[in-house]
Amino acid sequence: MNVTKDFPILNRKVNWKPLIYLDNAATSQKPKQVIDKITDYYTNYNANIHRGIHKMSEEATEEYEGARQKTAKFIGANTKEMIFTKNTTESLNILAYWALRTLKSGDEVVLSVMEHHSNIVPWQMLQEKGVKLKFIDINSDGTLSDNMLITKKTKIVSIVHASNVLGTINDVSKIGKIAHDNGALFVVDGAQSVPHMPVDVKKFGCDFLAFSSHKMLGPTGVGVLYGREDVLEKVTPFLRGGDMIKEVRLTNTKWNDLPWRLEAGTPNIADVIGFGAAMDYLNKIGMANVRQHEIDVTKYAMKELGAIRNVKIYGPANRCGLVSFSIDGVHPHDTASILDTEGIAIRSGHMCAQPLMERLEVPALSRASFYIYNDKKDVDALVKGIEKVKTVFKVNFS
Repeated sequence: MNVTKDFPILNRKVNWKPLIYLDNAATSQKPKQVIDKITDYYTNYNANIHRGIHKMSEEATEEYEGARQKTAKFIGANTKEMIFTKNTTESLNILAYWALRTLKSGDEVVLSVMEHHSNIVPWQMLQEKGVKLKFIDINSDGTLSDNMLITKKTKIVSIVHASNVLGTINDVSKIGKIAHDNGALFVVDGAQSVPHMPVDVKKFGCDFLAFSSHKMLGPTGVGVLYGREDVLEKVTPFLRGGDMIKEVRLTNTKWNDLPWRLEAGTPNIADVIGFGAAMDYLNKIGMANVRQHEIDVTKYAMKELGAIRNVKIYGPANRCGLVSFSIDGVHPHDTASILDTEGIAIRSGHMCAQPLMERLEVPALSRASFYIYNDKKDVDALVKGIEKVKTVFKVNFS
């Protein structure tokens, strides 16, 4: 997949070496088509949306709402079900704060030990009301346990679709059916799946889905909360003020219609418009092609890394486009630092998943994550970089 020409940042050098960017699970790079779209907004029609009747306001509104339509189509939803937020974390907080107002002592929320902090920390505040949090365990291969812990007391099940550490792709359709059979709402964290594979919320059967623009070629500061329309109508506004209202009196207010009643104040107009351009770019490639490309690169990476003695890979064979690994006797931060001297950017640390690290009995890991502009040559460079790590730390890799 020859798209590197569209990504200006990939022309730069780091430590006098060509940049090899393998930290895509943290954030992706941006094609010039997205950068140009944002510049075009600020250059030609920078104005607030929804309120003005002048030409530039109308143009900005059309582009902003056009991005909402693109987002809905991207995941198989309708526009009323698309709420723009700052990021996946804010999207999940909206649901957790709503749950804080509606759940009662003795109710249960089911999560898993492989969740990102953004799908754990917001739900922890429900414990203040006596709501019990339950965590589905993982198997030895990094797949989710079949012991789902979901009962008639369960009111919400919130599960990651693709793990940002293990790469595990969970069967969310199966989990959603179990949740619904027990009368629970089903939330999916799609931060690592929506950017990398075809996603259809109707096939998932989920009530909510959260994901972010910046992991799928778009700008930072834009997240999405999908909610099934009939359920979303019940969600209490998390933020209140301008644009999310119909009428305001001194002592009472009537909320706006969906989706705008959950989008208070002036939104991140430029970056939402840029996000629309990112989806145009991905749609032109085709999400099935994006997924197949990552499968090919990831399989090659697992083969090459797996052949290196004293390197351990975590997670199952069937995975999204990332590989987390450890090197015996070398701290992941040291691995990342040495690779950086070779121009190779990876992630190291607990990856915002400390409970999972405790479950794996490791303090931290190294992670290489791939996207459409990565290829097998990048994997070869990573392997060569690890050879340098072995030399520096005198690890026996033979």
